Amino acid sequence: MNKLITGIGILFLSGMVSASAQMQYVDNDACQDDLSLSTPKFTREASPLDTLRKYILTPKAPDTPRINGAKVFGVRPGSQFLYTIPATGIRPMTFSVENLPKGLKVNTETGRITGSIQKAGEYIVTFIAKNSLGEAKRNFKIVVGDKIALTPPMGWNSWNCWGHAVSQEKVLSSAKAMVEKGLINHGWQYINIDDGWQGLRGGKYNGVMTNSKFPDMKGLADAVHAMGLKIGIYSGPWVGTYAGHIGAYCDNPDGTYDWVERYANEYYRYVDTTKQTKHGVNYHHGKYSFVKNDVRQWMEWGMDYLKYDWNPNDVYHVTEMHDALRSHNRDVVFSLSNSAPWGDAIQWERLANCWRTTGDIKDTWESMSRLGFNQTKWAPFVGPGHWIDPDMLVVGMVGWGPKLHYTRLTPDEQYTHISLWALLSSPLLIGCDMAQLDDFTLSLLTNDEVIEVNQDPMGKQGIVIAEQGNIVTYAKPLEDGSMAVGLFNRGNTMAKGTLTWKSVGIRGEQTVRDLWRQQDIATSDVEFVTDIAPHGVRFIKLYPGNSRKQATSGR
Repeated sequence: MNKLITGIGILFLSGMVSASAQMQYVDNDACQDDLSLSTPKFTREASPLDTLRKYILTPKAPDTPRINGAKVFGVRPGSQFLYTIPATGIRPMTFSVENLPKGLKVNTETGRITGSIQKAGEYIVTFIAKNSLGEAKRNFKIVVGDKIALTPPMGWNSWNCWGHAVSQEKVLSSAKAMVEKGLINHGWQYINIDDGWQGLRGGKYNGVMTNSKFPDMKGLADAVHAMGLKIGIYSGPWVGTYAGHIGAYCDNPDGTYDWVERYANEYYRYVDTTKQTKHGVNYHHGKYSFVKNDVRQWMEWGMDYLKYDWNPNDVYHVTEMHDALRSHNRDVVFSLSNSAPWGDAIQWERLANCWRTTGDIKDTWESMSRLGFNQTKWAPFVGPGHWIDPDMLVVGMVGWGPKLHYTRLTPDEQYTHISLWALLSSPLLIGCDMAQLDDFTLSLLTNDEVIEVNQDPMGKQGIVIAEQGNIVTYAKPLEDGSMAVGLFNRGNTMAKGTLTWKSVGIRGEQTVRDLWRQQDIATSDVEFVTDIAPHGVRFIKLYPGNSRKQATSGR
């Protein structure tokens, strides 16, 4: 007797998990231990998070020390330096740094490096991490100059989780979870507050102050910094933001807003609850700029990241904020949102550290794939200090407000999501409730070999190098001469993908490494062939790449 199941059938083909969201007939007796999941909700009464553990590919980090994360870090002369050495392994662990530049010091217990460097230049240091089982060393380049964000920022943003309901308590909870769940040991750094923190203008700078949900923004920033993390904030150059809070411009010279009293309420303090006039009231540039006022306030609080949000992005308001941020002796990552026009790409490359190339992402295959597989045209403008941003990661518990749900992406779709963002050299900004990180989501976010592709110092954006039917292949050259490749199946059925060495310009025998499983799987001097699950990916690295001697010898 057959039983109809609408779900995600698990298959293991060529070592890759299949999570097909097709309707399948399976034998009733054979499915007593079935792991089928419905789309998007789980059919079983058992916890879906318990079921998702079956999909984990990332190996557990070893107990011996291993240093992870970026290999390069940019800072401006005299700016405050904060970097936590990301290292996995059992604790306690001790840290030291060889050849640390004058002006910096390292906390031997936490691996936190602080201070400031006055002299521009490049400094090669060596990180050392020790525990009872061994020692790890890794070189690290500190570049003191005009650029920051030399690799794509990695962190968390509140919007896709909490939306308007963000609060100081929720942000602090996320910061604690980033440390306690070990993401800080893999290079994750930023805790970013999105729209919803704003109150009225005031204080000594007449900047936007916090609402009642954020009783002590300076205290929050200090607490985040004390954990070895950095903190970000949100604004936009309209009189009001998308969520109906005060923006960086105003129609009145004293910084008061006529519409605040009219549409105020207790929880989302300045949102028109009828939703009938918010757009007309808030979505315009006012007569008077308070950009410098707001920046002074953020500097006093200790902000490290700014999401600046409006549409369409324009060069005048980007330049104004860029100049205001640069007038202070503090490094702030400047991120534009949303849908920056491609025709002005050369301006975003010059003025911003990151810029949104898309509208808002949702946790569906249609949304994620539409945004992710549409970025190749930006590749000439991507590199250290300036990155495209196809929006935040929609894995884990998301919801855009108080009520959360588990992402509607299937496991294979989530592997596609993270692999594609890594290849694109996109900022990696987690959008879920960090306090509810499950084992599967944690495995997606802590695979150091996948993160290394995203954080590669050369900073190239992966581009499409082949398309055949539903299979699209992306390739990204890496600093060490190897090549990261993603073979993606955009179709609804299992498909075969083929990568030839000729298609990526690679010569000679190559080892094929499965990045999610962190293991070598093949050796060839011709090609790699694999089965790929519906909406899934095979994420690999070819190494050693082309011989540098052969490439330069003329033979």
